[in-house]
Amino acid sequence: MKRLEIDGISKRYGDVIALADMTFDVRAGEIFGFVGSNGAGKTTTMRIILGVLASDGGQVRWDGTAITTDTRRNIGYMPEERGLYPRMRVGEQLVYLARLHGMSQANATAAMREWTDRLGVAARRDDEVQKLSLGNQQRVQLAAALVHDPEILVLDEPFSGLDPVAVDVMSQVLRDKAAHGVPVMFSSHQLDLVERICDRVGIVRSGSMVANGTVNELRSGGEERIIVTVPQARTGWADDLPGVRVLSQENGRTSIELAAGADDQAVLRAALETGPLHEFARQRPSLTELFRDIVSVNGESEGEKA
Repeated sequence: MKRLEIDGISKRYGDVIALADMTFDVRAGEIFGFVGSNGAGKTTTMRIILGVLASDGGQVRWDGTAITTDTRRNIGYMPEERGLYPRMRVGEQLVYLARLHGMSQANATAAMREWTDRLGVAARRDDEVQKLSLGNQQRVQLAAALVHDPEILVLDEPFSGLDPVAVDVMSQVLRDKAAHGVPVMFSSHQLDLVERICDRVGIVRSGSMVANGTVNELRSGGEERIIVTVPQARTGWADDLPGVRVLSQENGRTSIELAAGADDQAVLRAALETGPLHEFARQRPSLTELFRDIVSVNGESEGEKA
């Protein structure tokens, strides 16, 4: 199976380490969520994959071979910053970009029509990009990444600024491309969306991959939590239970984190002693909660974007 491999990539800017042994892969037919705080190294990694930046060490490979200029022609890239010509018409621009990737005029025009239809901007083909709303510019930007039928998709914040309908359209496009064997890699700060559509997720901190796996694998590594609802419970009823950390308590609903080996039955007994029990449910941390735990350093998030 073909894979996009990022193997030990490093990058420095003077004394600033942007990437340090960045290593992961994106497999054919999967959607890979690439997440991290601003400044963690996501955009730098993507630019190195595309050859916009040169790494100081490590290698990017596609199907086991070092990536080349010819390989990069088959990558669909969507930068976070607008990469379109603002005064050029939408349809004309997409055909032009497809032609740069080697498509014939007829095939480029057909692909432009297909993707503007699919992404809901067919009525804007004759408009200049600068006259579109930010959401429609984002749709055209994705069309530009797709118009040449790429083998690999690398997308930097593709869902930024989109309304819920457009998010659904883009999500389905990514699923369809993955279903046809394309490895799809995208960064996003919308972690609920990442959790919903990604096959695997990589979490980056300080230029390195610090967690990588399916959402369920990542969540299973977190501390076990229990939600207990006892409407008549007194405040602090669980504070002194061994191995228990009370995360929140409001209106009779208490969220508890259990340390390894802690007795959940002791929690249940203590809850029953406070009154009628309405809920006692196990809960794994969400991706958003895991992200906060993993990327925080002394409770503070990292710096600006790299």
